[in-house]
Amino acid sequence: MPRSRILVTGGAGYIGSHACKVLARRGFEPIVFDNLSRGNRWAVKWGPLELGDIANSARLRTVLEQYRPAALMHFAAYAYVGESVEDPLLYYQNNVAASAALLQTLLSFETIPVVFSSTCATYGAPETIPISEDHPQRPINPYGYSKLVVERMLADLDAARGLRSISLRYFNAAGADPDGEIGEAHDPETHLIPLVLAAARDGKSVSVFGDDYDTTDGTCVRDYVHVLDIAEAHVLALEYLLRGGPSCSLNLANARGYSVKEVIATAERVSGKRIRVNITPRRVGDPAVLIGAFDRAQATLGWEPARSDLQIQIRDAWNWMRGAVRPAKTQ
Repeated sequence: MPRSRILVTGGAGYIGSHACKVLARRGFEPIVFDNLSRGNRWAVKWGPLELGDIANSARLRTVLEQYRPAALMHFAAYAYVGESVEDPLLYYQNNVAASAALLQTLLSFETIPVVFSSTCATYGAPETIPISEDHPQRPINPYGYSKLVVERMLADLDAARGLRSISLRYFNAAGADPDGEIGEAHDPETHLIPLVLAAARDGKSVSVFGDDYDTTDGTCVRDYVHVLDIAEAHVLALEYLLRGGPSCSLNLANARGYSVKEVIATAERVSGKRIRVNITPRRVGDPAVLIGAFDRAQATLGWEPARSDLQIQIRDAWNWMRGAVRPAKTQ
């Protein structure tokens, strides 16, 4: 019996590639649709790569007709908060307008369920901790707004056209494939854990933005979720939708946080190297604490983080960083 095919936009990226590995392990065939503007060809290992842009209706239609997927996982987006502030139109064009074009093409082909890669950035500055799905969504940057608009787009299309979807709002993705086949490789890199580990590897310093927050040690506290846990949640969401489950939005979180200084101390233990720290002024808009609740994902999907320990996440990221041999990025 042929495997169900799943179209994975942005499947050459960090989280999308891990989702493809889990899809293949669960008996699906991931069809990666990516323009490689920020993804990596070497990360596509568990199914075909179809080059194309989600805004190109003709190209996307050709791929849909060729593979006739049972569902869509939509990861294709830009995801740098700072860049979104500096160039908001880039984010509204790529994340919002291109997603609208994608969904229009999809609906002209067939109404298949959608698993959408969203973000806790749709909540904005937290009013309560931990943040639940009922928290007001008031994004404070264009990146967060762009993801919220797509969430609303999906909700409206469910009401108008019966397009069922799940939006997964995750907190800080971290770690790497424990088997070492894929991992985090952004250019430029902005995430704390790979920056800290790169500093350990290269003997350089890492910048800490503020040490005077109202937290235990003065540095920001964030909720880190292992990328493989996030990937597995996407597949659970897919299976839920394929069983006929109704649309919803769910947090993916650990329900606990670690400070920047705790991340650095853990990275020193894992790497066995001293990491030099450069304290710089706070960044505008950085909340002191961001921690999410995952009760609803647990109740709806049976999901809970299996790799919540920070040392596990940093160990997997360190092993990937030290052992990964990959070609230069190619288009």
